[in-house]
Amino acid sequence: MRSSYIFTSESVSEGHPDKVADQISDTIVDLFLSKDAEARIACETLTTTNLVVLAGEIRCRGVYENGEWADGALAEIEAAVRATVKRIGYEQSGFHWNEFTFENNLHGQSAEIAMGVDEGANKDEGAGDQGIMFGYATDETPGLMPATLYYSHKILETMAADRHSGKAPFLEPDAKSQVTLQYENGVPVRATALVVSTQHKAGYCLQGQNADPAKYEELRAYVTGVLTSVLPDGFVTDATKVYINPTGAFEIGGPDGDAGLTGRKIIVDTYGGAAPHGGGAFSGKDPTKVDRSAAYVARYLAKNVVAAGLAKRCTIQLSYAIGVAEPLSVYVDTHGTGTVDEAKLETVLPQLVRLTPKGIRQHLKLNAPIYVKSAAYGHFGREPEGDLFTWERTDLVDALKQAVA
Repeated sequence: MRSSYIFTSESVSEGHPDKVADQISDTIVDLFLSKDAEARIACETLTTTNLVVLAGEIRCRGVYENGEWADGALAEIEAAVRATVKRIGYEQSGFHWNEFTFENNLHGQSAEIAMGVDEGANKDEGAGDQGIMFGYATDETPGLMPATLYYSHKILETMAADRHSGKAPFLEPDAKSQVTLQYENGVPVRATALVVSTQHKAGYCLQGQNADPAKYEELRAYVTGVLTSVLPDGFVTDATKVYINPTGAFEIGGPDGDAGLTGRKIIVDTYGGAAPHGGGAFSGKDPTKVDRSAAYVARYLAKNVVAAGLAKRCTIQLSYAIGVAEPLSVYVDTHGTGTVDEAKLETVLPQLVRLTPKGIRQHLKLNAPIYVKSAAYGHFGREPEGDLFTWERTDLVDALKQAVA
């Protein structure tokens, strides 16, 4: 394992077109789960210039049953989608919450999938799909997340909060960040490069017909202040390369500037490239889909291993077969930093949490409308808030220490 290296992660804001799509998809998940805790949802969203399209498979008591929509359901879905776009802040000519064309192509869940997944008299609830899922934790930040991703998210969260509050009225919703850190002896010590590209109001740029260098300097000074406030003291130095809107202008953004699709930011959603990814996206899926729930529980277990002081870094892999309840494999890697044999952890962890889809959902209380807030700024490394982000709790620490003693 290398101890000294340079590593980079990126994040995208809530107004990035792919993240708009993710938030819309999770708006549908939350809406249906608020009606029926056993709802089945697989919702994909496409966004482009003044257009939002939904597609996917659903089942929800009181909303969509026996191939029929309940009275008022279609209007309620459209209203929820428009409210999400309004909350993000899109009131632009190319993408406006009250003016885009809306298409709803959701339809009933496959009977064959339902047959394999649903709990029956002689079988446990099966996994909603096959696949591999990874969880990861590292002690390099308070949230036990990779520092490069942690700070990338924090930069954009800060900018979004300032945009919504009016502190930075020149900002528009679309933005991206990238953080490159120097690691020495496995510890991040300084930033070598920082990149922020943010959509802005007319004039806050160096190129184009509206270019106004004075306004650009105002934007640049603001973003520079965010960078120095978010990163630890001493991380930003005179040697740090800082790029703010390096193309020169970013007035056209969001779905008007680039089409967005659900599930295209899976590395941003997870560990910023610092850990493996099984390939499955999260947003738009109810928690019977192990792409989502098993990835959440893998993070939960890895975080508790690190929080318990049993390793400085931990990667956990789970695998499932569609229609089969128990995981096919449990793999633990502490990257040479562990104080407990990994095989021991592979035996102990499934004893602390039953790793079937139903066991995961019950332990983490996933059958609730809790997902839209996870669809921007990362599904992991967030602060648990009541029923939100239950997979970020470290409530297994004592039991884990006792089990491996």
